[in-house]
Amino acid sequence: MSQAVQPRAVQKEDLFRLKFIQAGKLSPDGKHVVYAVSHTDTEKDQDFAALWLLSLETGEARQLTSGTAQDSAPAWSPDGRQIAFTSTRGEKPQIYLIPVDGGEARALTALKQGVGGGPVWSPDGGHIAFTAGPQSDPPDPAKPYRVTRSVYRFNGIGYLDPVVQDLYVISAEGGEARQLTSDLAMNANPSWSPDGKQILYFASMLPDALRAFAPKLRIVDVIDGGIRDLLDDWGMIGAAGWTPDGKHIAFTGEEPRRPIGSKQDLWIVSAKGGKPQCRTAGLKVGVGGGLQSDMPTMLYSMSLPISSDGKFAFVDVQDGGEVHIYRVALHGAEAWEPVVTGERSCYLLDLSADGTSLLYAVSTMHNPVDLYTCDIKKAEERRLTEINAVPLSGLLQPGVERLLFPGSDGVQVEGWLVKPPTGKPPYPTILYIHGGPHGAFGHVFHFDTQMLTGAGYAVLLINHRASTGYGDEFSTAIQGDWGNLDYKDLMAGVDYAIAQGLADPDRLGVCGLSGGGNLSCWIVGQTDRFKAAVPENPVTNWVSFYGVSDIGAWFAVEELGGHPWEVPDVYARCAPITYAHRCKTPTLLVQGEHDWRCPPEQSEQFYTVLKANGCVAEMLRLPASPHAGSIVGPPPLRRAHNDALLDWMNRYVLGKQA
Repeated sequence: MSQAVQPRAVQKEDLFRLKFIQAGKLSPDGKHVVYAVSHTDTEKDQDFAALWLLSLETGEARQLTSGTAQDSAPAWSPDGRQIAFTSTRGEKPQIYLIPVDGGEARALTALKQGVGGGPVWSPDGGHIAFTAGPQSDPPDPAKPYRVTRSVYRFNGIGYLDPVVQDLYVISAEGGEARQLTSDLAMNANPSWSPDGKQILYFASMLPDALRAFAPKLRIVDVIDGGIRDLLDDWGMIGAAGWTPDGKHIAFTGEEPRRPIGSKQDLWIVSAKGGKPQCRTAGLKVGVGGGLQSDMPTMLYSMSLPISSDGKFAFVDVQDGGEVHIYRVALHGAEAWEPVVTGERSCYLLDLSADGTSLLYAVSTMHNPVDLYTCDIKKAEERRLTEINAVPLSGLLQPGVERLLFPGSDGVQVEGWLVKPPTGKPPYPTILYIHGGPHGAFGHVFHFDTQMLTGAGYAVLLINHRASTGYGDEFSTAIQGDWGNLDYKDLMAGVDYAIAQGLADPDRLGVCGLSGGGNLSCWIVGQTDRFKAAVPENPVTNWVSFYGVSDIGAWFAVEELGGHPWEVPDVYARCAPITYAHRCKTPTLLVQGEHDWRCPPEQSEQFYTVLKANGCVAEMLRLPASPHAGSIVGPPPLRRAHNDALLDWMNRYVLGKQA
């Protein structure tokens, strides 16, 4: 008899053995689900994605596309006979149609420079809306060029002029696509009105806007091409959708002129325009929230499912370290109720046409992503997929201990110690800091944590002041005061873990991305208690960040309380670069070279000060990588980051040589 294989600790290459769900949609009759799954081809060192079709009656799933390209964004035709999707199988990304009953996919579009977003079917199934960039030959990057936009390049997108998107409509039978917009904006997320005569969409990256990714909600008339703004000046908007009667638009967004970090709410406004009405003013935590994961998928939707009777909308709600799905009343007195909850992250994907069931993706600390449905009336949940059952079955899972402790001012702070599956406390411990800073950690899959615990570390995750999911007073508490309560919350969490006998005070490391990189740099300028630090894509100098970041000229102002010339003392006091000369902690800076959010000069300045003052310092450069390239970028970027993070911690926390 063969012996059973004993589970082993997670290793860094296990990331590339996992598969990740990228999208999911219910069929019009509610009997099937189409979904996209990505995987890594380790020989080619590339990611690919295939479409799958799952029967809800039998539970059987079959692969629709080959998985030798990036097949994504599946959308059912209203009659349920075809699925439209985007694919990179040709020279340029195009929209394809594939019969549900079998057969080869056929290209619907043949645009010279390909398509960008979509597809979205019209209610009668006669047309498909999508977005595409300029179809002329792109400019030669080796030649001089002139800049006129307020924000001319953007993280994850690049230089905007050659890539901004316009809205198109094409017959489902094929033919020439008709362009509906031409305004140098990033037009995205089209949504047909119920009568098929108008399209709601988001317009961002406007040429004269400094807050470039704050979109305007616009409506275009499909017949005459007329375009109008639905709202006046507004804050951030996350998702939007028509009510079934076409009379109203529901959307999630942050009310204008509130402190940065404030919650998003659900709103409803007449489709003709006017003043929006807030439907969740009394809800302490925000709608549309999520948690910071570490996996190459971005499961969020810009659509907003609304019940067939128009009475309710369904939204994600982040509550501390969990993400639930709520049903919110759109009319009458404010009312909401949780529909799907638990110690996990539930990301809403779709609502059945009859309004009886939800489709959503679930992630936990121990499982990346799987699909679930829920019968709303019966409150019966059904798991649809277990796409990583085989690789996960051979891995030892870490233990998780929830921590609640007082911050320096007595305010309760939540965190988790993720414990290695072997060894005894006190553990060598890595303080891993989330980004944002208005984000959060919690019950969602985080591969870096799995990798570090597999190597024998405990990982300390703390939702410090500025984190979302705990109310506005908590999430806006560091405005004009970065490096105070947030830093003290983190140190209180480390002290608490040590006092509980969980963390070894002599074997501590610290790391984090973006806002977590900022705090990692801040920490090593304030204390020598950590043996190693790995800040990734940090903010280190607020003055230069103001001028070089794609969000600098508004984000720095809202976070610090003014422009650099108005509050220079705050810009200096809150900048890690001010204290970098004091750093004695061996520090590895990880920097994406195409990061326009926290551009390379932020790491370069900090690195130079460390070197000039005799601190052990190195810098890992990730070519062509955007801000979160080590999470959602191609495999070589993800691998280089993971290799370096583990090596640096082993070298300086544990004293192991590579």
